[in-house]
Amino acid sequence: MHLYLKNKFIYFNGNKIKCSIGKNGLTAKKREGDLKTPKGRFKFKLLFYRKDRNKNLKSKIIKKAIKKNMGWCDDPSSKFYNKLIKFPFKKRAEKMYLKKKAYDLVLILNYNMSPVVKNKGSAIFMHIASKNYSSTKGCVAIKKNDFLKILSKISKKSLLIIS
Repeated sequence: MHLYLKNKFIYFNGNKIKCSIGKNGLTAKKREGDLKTPKGRFKFKLLFYRKDRNKNLKSKIIKKAIKKNMGWCDDPSSKFYNKLIKFPFKKRAEKMYLKKKAYDLVLILNYNMSPVVKNKGSAIFMHIASKNYSSTKGCVAIKKNDFLKILSKISKKSLLIIS
C-alpha cells in the first residue's frame, strides 16, 4: 500500500487524513535547515517508539524502542550526518526521547540515506502532529490515531509519495 501526500493531506485506501509539513512547504531541492519537506518517493525504513507510551504496536516495519540517550545527527560536518547517534555527542543532533509527544511514534523515511549527501537534509520523519497541526522543520506529522491506522497497513514495500 502506498500513501500519497498532496496539499497537506495523505491519501491511502480511500482514506484522507490531515497532516502538517515543513514551515516553508515542499521542495525538490531540499537543503539542511530550509524548513521544507522534500518531494519524492520514500520507503519507511524503521519505526522508533516510546515504549512507555505505546503498548502492543502492530507493525510490519522493524521497530526499535527509543532510549533516553538516542538522537539523530543533523550536523553536516559530522561523519554521522543523518544517522542515529547516542548522547553524549560532540556535534549537533536532535533528541529522540522528548517530553512532548511528537516522537512517541516515528517512522524514519529513507530520505538522503544511501548515500548520505552533506547538507541535503536530515532527520526526515513521519511523526505525531501537534494539536493544531503546526508546521514541522521538514517532517510529515499526523495525529496519533491516524498514525496507528497507517502503521497497521504499511510494509517495507510501501511508499510515501510526496508531490
